[in-house]
Amino acid sequence: MTVRTALVFGGTRGIGRAIVTELTRKGVDTAFTYARSAETGLPGHAIRADITDQASVAAAYEEALARFGGRLDYVVANAGINVPARPLADFPIEDMRALFETNIIGAFNMLQGAARHVADNGAVVALTTSLVRHAVAGTGPYTATKAAVEALLRSLQKELAGRGVRVNAVAPGPVDTDLFRNGKDAAAVARSAAMSPFNRIGAPEEVAKLVSFVLSDDASWVAGQVLQPNGGLV
Repeated sequence: MTVRTALVFGGTRGIGRAIVTELTRKGVDTAFTYARSAETGLPGHAIRADITDQASVAAAYEEALARFGGRLDYVVANAGINVPARPLADFPIEDMRALFETNIIGAFNMLQGAARHVADNGAVVALTTSLVRHAVAGTGPYTATKAAVEALLRSLQKELAGRGVRVNAVAPGPVDTDLFRNGKDAAAVARSAAMSPFNRIGAPEEVAKLVSFVLSDDASWVAGQVLQPNGGLV
């Protein structure tokens, strides 16, 4: 049986870390990127990359391809940032620029590389957010950047379908990660949990299992979709 290969951008923390762990558990030869420390304790091959830098992303693809003998089956565009929620009237322009540079330009760089390098009959998944379809005060700028990623993905699916490549988004609701908890106190976390009828937030592993499924041949007829692991939020 041919071993599949994957490159996970942003694979050292939270959902990304869980994705790397799950893919490795499923026997996928996995490389992942990190922004700061290579000491991750994760299986797989660590590659330093700055997703806002096109040359850095291109180099990450080249390193992964060299490791995998020139074949890259799966790409997961997970890397991104969030900032504390604030009303639009008070939202710092610096935070908006940071969101734009990482979540839109970064996604463009990751997805452009995927379009160029993912193997025929491969799969691409990008992480977005259920907030695109469930408005929450103070999250508009962050959500807008993820809505832009979904627009890129829908077009990319049309462009890559001729090569048999499937392109999808996984758009979680609140998930218990450092990114989610940034700027939130216990009351804010409880409010997020209450948005689901199950009255809890998700676990990174729950999202990772969905990503693994969507990449796999078991999801061969799932293409151009936004899948929302959010516990009934929307």
